[in-house]
Amino acid sequence: MTEHVYKTIELTGSSYAGIEDAAQKAVDRAGKTLHNLRWFVITDTRGVVDRDSKLLWQVTIKAGFTLDE
Repeated sequence: MTEHVYKTIELTGSSYAGIEDAAQKAVDRAGKTLHNLRWFVITDTRGVVDRDSKLLWQVTIKAGFTLDE
């Protein structure tokens, strides 16, 4: 395993489909502007009940990516 230095950011994704989809959306969006994305940790999970009583899941992640050399 190679030694790395990581920078971390915090993101919140949301989805009506569930927790995993909300996390995936956060990672997918981060991947559009960050490269070398390596890992994530779910730090918070919460839900919102909308006007139609549908559940909107919100997942906050801490994501790590390696810095350029």
